[in-house]
Amino acid sequence: ESAIDTGPEWRAFSLKEKKNRTRVGLPLSFSVHDKGLSTMIGPIGRDALGRRLPQDTKYKMFRLKKWNKQAMKNDSEDRNLSHAMGELQKTSEKLHIPSIVQERAAVIYRKALKKGVIRGRGISSMVLASLYVACRMTQTPRTLADVARHSPLDKKDISRCYRTLIKELNLRTPAPRAQLRVPKIASEVELGEETQRMAIEILGEAERLKITGGKAPMGMAAAALYLACVMNGENRTQKMLAEASGVS
Repeated sequence: ESAIDTGPEWRAFSLKEKKNRTRVGLPLSFSVHDKGLSTMIGPIGRDALGRRLPQDTKYKMFRLKKWNKQAMKNDSEDRNLSHAMGELQKTSEKLHIPSIVQERAAVIYRKALKKGVIRGRGISSMVLASLYVACRMTQTPRTLADVARHSPLDKKDISRCYRTLIKELNLRTPAPRAQLRVPKIASEVELGEETQRMAIEILGEAERLKITGGKAPMGMAAAALYLACVMNGENRTQKMLAEASGVS
């Protein structure tokens, strides 16, 4: 197969020439409303050589900066994305969501916006629903309750928008695995690595025997951890594990 050259399209024959021709910038990002491609006018006050700008030039640049900002959000779709991507960034930081999952959520929201699914629904609820869909698709252990806990919205609203996204965009989410929930619960009750490995082995055996079908993954993970605690001699009560996992 022909190899793709990922290097620059220019050549340099000296260190000075290489330094002059090098171009840097942020990579393309779907979680930024303009994908990081817009021109930004930086702080105004001095020119490229560090000299102070005359007052009339400074006033002119301030007006250009103002109109540039307004032009970036002139379209209703741009304003929608600007608000939505800000919400996505804040919630992702609160939930410690990896950047790759955040990017997936941004792509899902953009598809819904392009298809007209967002119209008539709250931007915040659709953003949170997109984030939850992305977590489900990437097997990131975040529950709907976790997402709702870090927002002023009701869990029912997010759940309704989640079902809408799945239906309208024809998305498929894999069944959540209990093994991926083990580290989260174990960190809450401070369990050792050996106990966690034992719990994962128990869940693997349960899957092999096909007794996990129809059971809540978080409940199965907590039950396996309690069994591992008993077998490994770590003193943790069922109540402690129930509170850590959020199940009865």
